[in-house]
Amino acid sequence: MNSAVNFLIESGVSLALLSLIYILFLRKETFFRLNRIFLLISVTFSILLPFLKFRVYNPQPVLLAEITVTPYRNLMEAVTIYGRGFSGTVEQSISSSKIIILVYLAGLLFFLGRFVFRLIQILILIRKNQVEKIGLVKFVSIDKYFSPFSFLSYVFINPEKRGEKGYEKMLAHEMEHIKQSHTFDVIILEIMTFFQWFNPFMWILKRVIRENHEFLADQAVLNSGVSPAQYKQLLLNQFVGGQLVIANNFNYSLIKSRIKMISKIKSSKLAITKVVFGILIAAALVIAFACEQKESIEVEQTVEEQSMEMKLTLLDEKIKIEATSEGLEKLKSIFSGGSDFEIVNDSFGNVLLVKKEIVTIKKLDSEDPIFFIVEDMPEFPGGELALRKYIASAIKYPKVAQENGVQGKVYVTFVVSKDGTVANCKIARGVNPSLDKEALRVVNGLPKWKPGKQRGQAVNVSYTVPINFVLQ
Repeated sequence: MNSAVNFLIESGVSLALLSLIYILFLRKETFFRLNRIFLLISVTFSILLPFLKFRVYNPQPVLLAEITVTPYRNLMEAVTIYGRGFSGTVEQSISSSKIIILVYLAGLLFFLGRFVFRLIQILILIRKNQVEKIGLVKFVSIDKYFSPFSFLSYVFINPEKRGEKGYEKMLAHEMEHIKQSHTFDVIILEIMTFFQWFNPFMWILKRVIRENHEFLADQAVLNSGVSPAQYKQLLLNQFVGGQLVIANNFNYSLIKSRIKMISKIKSSKLAITKVVFGILIAAALVIAFACEQKESIEVEQTVEEQSMEMKLTLLDEKIKIEATSEGLEKLKSIFSGGSDFEIVNDSFGNVLLVKKEIVTIKKLDSEDPIFFIVEDMPEFPGGELALRKYIASAIKYPKVAQENGVQGKVYVTFVVSKDGTVANCKIARGVNPSLDKEALRVVNGLPKWKPGKQRGQAVNVSYTVPINFVLQ
């Protein structure tokens, strides 16, 4: 899930930036073929971007020999556990996230269905109408309600227009779309729209590419000797009928910009500097997107040991301690020797009698490196939402903590090992021993993950999960 979200974000940002570069530097120039190449490379790069990673400074990923208290790396959103049940915040968050996912999938299915529907429309036109093959081009006779358009090697045109003035020019225009394989550009854009339908720059890019197609076809017709004035008049006189968006329509809603471009003086050689400048900026963005910078991290581990001298008061089955003189060790010795209970202290100066639980902590081979950031991050079955829901349903608010009014956020660090198992579970930042133990128990019992990978190889990756215990 995380990988899919990253793909959509990176591709979307790339589309936005490259579209802006085209609009600012290239759109008004008459280098139509060069513009088309730039636009197609922009789309291709945006698709491939999430898979492109280059290292500039450091050939190896940054790694640490052991995990330290660092709740700022691979830190997921906190799971909140209430003293009287599971977190409503978690469920609400999961519900909101599900709604976003469902809306996105609904949009994807809508545009996929629209694309298939329009393909079927074209196939029906081919099957139900007369098709005449001349060379490699097939001419399909359609009714007057459709303006002329082309798709792959088919030209769809109303036979009644054959006697009209300008018919040959319209035909030449559609033939250019076929010769230059514009349909393939359109199909790629439609497929990209399935996944980026929510991105306004996707729609801008579709328009400017279609606009570029029309400019290229118009330029080819004019280069054949057609008068620009006559051709502009032909554009104005054309009846706009039904349109199939996945095809190249002669009367696509770009008449004004096409006429304006026909009247435009060809860009001078000096204008090529704008093109070069735009390409250089795009190249810089490629490097910025695809390169991972070297990162130097110095980790200082400080262990603070505190001694606390206390005065013990025993009330029924509960133990309370006030800070005074001798320390906790004497108290522990009273309950030592095979007892099912142990004495622990929390950060508030309280000492609690808690039941012992045996938790087996898996450890990694000390020689295995632990990564913080890799090309393919580990993924819990079902994604982060499923992980948070699993923790929320598995964890129990310790009764002893509830009775003593203890609450707070526990940070648990762990390693998703090369085989996907969870190991090296540690408390990065604790609140209270009872809460810490419960958080550690649940995290240590997590099922297998999809392991993280670096350069195609499974590696150990550090993760941190905050669990927020709140009393209602």
